[in-house]
Amino acid sequence: MTHLWRYAGAALLGVSLVAAFPPYDLWFVAVLVPGAFALLVRDQPLKRSALLGYLFGAGFFLPLLDWTGMEVGPIPWIILALFEALFFIPLALGVTLVQRLPGWPVWTAAVWIADEAIRGRFPYGGFTWGKLAFSQADSPMLGLASWAGSPGLSFAVALAGGLLAWVVVERRLWVRGAAAAGAVAIVVAPLLIQPLTPGGDTVTVAIVQGNVPAEGLAYNDEKRAITRNHVEATEALAADVEAGEVERPDIVLWPENSSDISPFHDADTYRAIDGAVRAIGVPTLISAIVPTDDGRNVRNTSILWDPVDGPGDTYVKRHPMPFGEYIPMRSIAARITDAVNQQPRDHLPGDTVGIFQVGDTIIGDVICFEVAFDGIVRDAVIDGGQFLSVQTNNATFGRTEMTEQQLAQSRVRAFEHGRTVLVSALAGVSAVVAPDGSVTDRAELFTQDVIVTDVPLADGLTLATRVGAWPEWIITALGAGAVALVVVNARRARRDGASVADEPRPPVEAGVS
Repeated sequence: MTHLWRYAGAALLGVSLVAAFPPYDLWFVAVLVPGAFALLVRDQPLKRSALLGYLFGAGFFLPLLDWTGMEVGPIPWIILALFEALFFIPLALGVTLVQRLPGWPVWTAAVWIADEAIRGRFPYGGFTWGKLAFSQADSPMLGLASWAGSPGLSFAVALAGGLLAWVVVERRLWVRGAAAAGAVAIVVAPLLIQPLTPGGDTVTVAIVQGNVPAEGLAYNDEKRAITRNHVEATEALAADVEAGEVERPDIVLWPENSSDISPFHDADTYRAIDGAVRAIGVPTLISAIVPTDDGRNVRNTSILWDPVDGPGDTYVKRHPMPFGEYIPMRSIAARITDAVNQQPRDHLPGDTVGIFQVGDTIIGDVICFEVAFDGIVRDAVIDGGQFLSVQTNNATFGRTEMTEQQLAQSRVRAFEHGRTVLVSALAGVSAVVAPDGSVTDRAELFTQDVIVTDVPLADGLTLATRVGAWPEWIITALGAGAVALVVVNARRARRDGASVADEPRPPVEAGVS
């Protein structure tokens, strides 16, 4: 019965971690849960720890990813959540083992980040939703992202939790005091970290949120209406500029899927977009789904449209999402669910960084879920992006928590790289995120709106941007090394114990009992 309560506790603990993420935003829960998880698996047999880890992962991912059911239905959502829960099995095993080492909270935190690193890369390029760092947009620890990126921030969160767990199990008073003080310092000290200060130059940018005629996947039936919404909103902005009511922007941003009909293949779509861009009179970054030459597949493409020269530079989404934008093992997946028919053509990945130059301004562009991948966002900054554009389509997911969770990721990226992040969303939430991670303006869900804002341009690089993935690899190596050390020590102990047991005993002398 005790074990049953422990199993139930694992699932409930996983559910509780969801509270750290939007829309609940209880960031401190992400500190408490890793510590509680370490205590849950402490001194448990490895088989039991594995099951506890899986129940924890299922309890976490099933509610966290429920918004995926809006796009592909309940069966793919459940399969995705239960598959991602598998990654918590090695996490649980590692956390169980490394608690045998001195200073174990450091090693449990390292194991947590190692697990996030693996989950963020495998399979099919990985899945990063649910990283501890992405729960910290409102946390005093956010500044750590500018030093060691999102992995470093996740490490700090897990370490603080581990130190609190150490307070619970440690008997020595001075160690308990030091662990508690260390946890408090990790949480509070990053308040002293200041965001990167942009230079003096600014550029005026307009974010156009055209909205969709319907919520959920039904909007796909109104592709021309969606493009028309963005055209009309841009033309209305142009009229306001001419009337002197709004400052003329230097750049206009449209969201992902603002033109699902390729302007290169449809004359009416080309004329509509070109007319809107000519009306506003400035380069406009649009988004279109462009078929491949053979028409069998498509590319999710950002296009910089000039009011004089028309379409110019492009960026193709580098990380299309498996089972959302392309179907791995399509024939097998089709036997499981007919939801694959909603994506009849695969989105092919691009191979260049999202950089657009408008005059002297360089835009770093990422598309939708790419904001959750460290390397893709960093590449856009390293290659010169002076502010970041996140073009996204959240209309697919209705009024679920997905939109706010993705906005939180953009907030972490802003502080991490010291850049203003402009989120242009098809139906909301479009937003302006300052380099300190604060949201200074936003357009609400399922409304048509235009945000015009002055964006400070940044050329400097944070420490996190400079060092890239090195902190993650170092922490991952520490976690893997700690697990390996415990395993080696355990094998050596068993071998030495067997050797002692096998040694011949001296004969018992007569008269000696």
